[in-house]
Amino acid sequence: MVELLQAPAPATEVARAVLAAPFAGAMLIGRRWVQAASGRSIPSIDPATGQVLAHIPDADGVDVDAAVRAARAAFPAWADMVPAQRAAILWRVADVLEAHIDELAELETLDQGKPLYVGRWAEIPGAVAQFRYYAGQALSIEGRTISPSVTYQPAGKLVQAWTLREPVGVVAAIVPWNSPLVLTAMKLAPALAAGCTVVLKPAEDTSLTALRLGELMVEAGLPDGVLNIVTGRGATAGAALAAHPDVDKVAFTGSTATGRAILDASKGNLKRVTLELGGKSPVIVLPDADLDLALPGVANAIFFNGGQVCVAGSRAYVHADIYDRVLEGLVAQAQALRLGHGLNPETQMGPLVSARQAERVAGLIDGARAAGAAVLSGGQRLGPAGTFVEPTVIAKVDPAMEIVREEVFGPVLVVQRYTDLDAVVAAANDSVYGLAASVWTQSLSHAHRLSRRLQAGTVWINTHSMYDASLPIGGVKHSGYGRDSGLAALDNYLEWKTVCAVV
Repeated sequence: MVELLQAPAPATEVARAVLAAPFAGAMLIGRRWVQAASGRSIPSIDPATGQVLAHIPDADGVDVDAAVRAARAAFPAWADMVPAQRAAILWRVADVLEAHIDELAELETLDQGKPLYVGRWAEIPGAVAQFRYYAGQALSIEGRTISPSVTYQPAGKLVQAWTLREPVGVVAAIVPWNSPLVLTAMKLAPALAAGCTVVLKPAEDTSLTALRLGELMVEAGLPDGVLNIVTGRGATAGAALAAHPDVDKVAFTGSTATGRAILDASKGNLKRVTLELGGKSPVIVLPDADLDLALPGVANAIFFNGGQVCVAGSRAYVHADIYDRVLEGLVAQAQALRLGHGLNPETQMGPLVSARQAERVAGLIDGARAAGAAVLSGGQRLGPAGTFVEPTVIAKVDPAMEIVREEVFGPVLVVQRYTDLDAVVAAANDSVYGLAASVWTQSLSHAHRLSRRLQAGTVWINTHSMYDASLPIGGVKHSGYGRDSGLAALDNYLEWKTVCAVV
């Protein structure tokens, strides 16, 4: 029986207060922190223990409408602000987040379940980096001068033309529960740098760090109404945002099914929409791979954050020459992971975000076993709330099995044998998803060639899930369109305007 590591007392006063008694969260609309107009709330639960941490407002269309009106009212002044002033505010936001990094990491762990080191050393610093990167980009938004070939201008006159980049307007940012704060920053930072105002809808399961972020951004000097935060359910608050006639753009990260619903809801006023959706990322291990690098790397690609990562490397294709050795090594990596409450410094993998998600993942594992697959490690649910799923390695699968084709969003790795490089590329691309992939090889030629042939928005070589604020992230096929991070993300929030003059 796997022994789960227990939680020590939090180190920060904010996290200790959350554990002492549930508190009433409040939404940020304009300059006010308010409850839902209906008076309804949603419990925020520590997934590791089932303890209620807070009661957050359960917003509906009335609250969303108030938030959108506040964002619309704040838009002209924010859009017209001197870029250096916007940049200075974003830099101060980064500074304030960095000063509160310990409490934000503990809140994220309590609310989402992830190991503390993931938030403290990876995701919260990643959020800080987003605001710093786009503080710089706010100073670099430029149009172009064009020399048009217009032949019918009046005699003796010249035609001059140029383009302007202008903010789209009011943005609805809808973020998921797996990496709440950094994914929020990936929407907010470029939108605000471009001069847009935002209504943020965090996931109902993980809203605590978003609300704390709102407090810290106000502290950093963000003007009233530039950021508004509404908490609530996707089917009510999220749907109302996506359909609102005064929202100009939706930026969404989440499931492919929800992405389709957002597209449908956005049709009314032809909103601009960017979608970062599901994935079933292939991992290809060539026979010349450095296994000292590849074994822990492939394991981390799926077991990091309990597999609750859009780009998780959930399909491993291993060359027959090294298949047995790699499979044995991956099973050993899985079995060595220590599970427990994320606040425990020895925890390497925490719970899934909810019992509902754990039940879904366990059901997919059971379905694979019933279909004849070999579950070589893990596969069991654990913990007082039934939210822990053991790191699971599955072999002897058929490519048509659900476990091979569907996004699991849990710590489940399917390992398959291959011999022919063309065949493995075809197998890797045989998916409706195209978010990410990784290739493990010491051959520069194979690395370059496979990176071109794989149908994915990101291809990593000898690593997986490596991020930086400068690197565009997004997918192809059913994994969505548009990009977060990097210069490409600014295009999500800017419109081109052409000016043509006869002088």
